[in-house]
Amino acid sequence: MLEDDIYKDYVQALKSKDKDKVEFLSFIRAGLKNRGIELKKDKLEDSEALSVLKKEKKGLLDSKEIIEKSGRKGRLEQINSEINIINAYLPEPLSNEEMVKFIDESISETGAVSLKDMGKVMKLSLEKMSNRAEAKEISRIVKEKLSAGS
Repeated sequence: MLEDDIYKDYVQALKSKDKDKVEFLSFIRAGLKNRGIELKKDKLEDSEALSVLKKEKKGLLDSKEIIEKSGRKGRLEQINSEINIINAYLPEPLSNEEMVKFIDESISETGAVSLKDMGKVMKLSLEKMSNRAEAKEISRIVKEKLSAGS
């Protein structure tokens, strides 16, 4: 399980005295624990843990954007390091071509023909891509495809 992998890496970072990684993994573990408390679970399913990691990554990417504008190089290196740590636990993202393929399949399976059917297509596409693509990007492609069809 993903939560166990994170714990093992946390222990390894403790042993190797990697202070930055220990602090960041501790922060991630706290987020996972809080989500577990919300869901009244001792252990999170991998999909639930992935949603916590994706949320943290999104926050880091937003912070990175702000920091790049402010020119604080030291903090930027730390954020990049934290993003790399999170990326190690996230599944490999789908390429644009793979996303289009899944979306085309979803459009065919749902019989969608216009933007009115976007919800059905989005739901099925998100299930098929299971955390390997950003919903915002999927939405953009679905809108493009369904707008062209109407």
